[in-house]
Amino acid sequence: MSKDNRFIIRRTFSQERFEILWKKRKNGQATLRDLTEMDEIVNRDPSVRQFVLEEMENMENPADNNDLQDMLQQPTVSHQSITDKIKAFFNRLFNIIAADSKLLPAN
Repeated sequence: MSKDNRFIIRRTFSQERFEILWKKRKNGQATLRDLTEMDEIVNRDPSVRQFVLEEMENMENPADNNDLQDMLQQPTVSHQSITDKIKAFFNRLFNIIAADSKLLPAN
């Protein structure tokens, strides 16, 4: 084995697209269409949903910050109220967006 051999990471199109949208959101460049697409991906892809739940836990406990790719590969094991957690996450997300838009000067 040479040094150039790397492990192949298998991801779905949804996971790849979500990662792109997640980075745009994190950089403050996401549009409403991007956020809507993220919501649709979260609703249909269990591994992405698990990532969102774990990221929400990291928001509550910032000391446990994991890598995005590691979280996307973990199996989904959550029997708690997923809908409540997802709703709370997106409420926080939209509150942040609303707060940012209030800081922008009006034209």
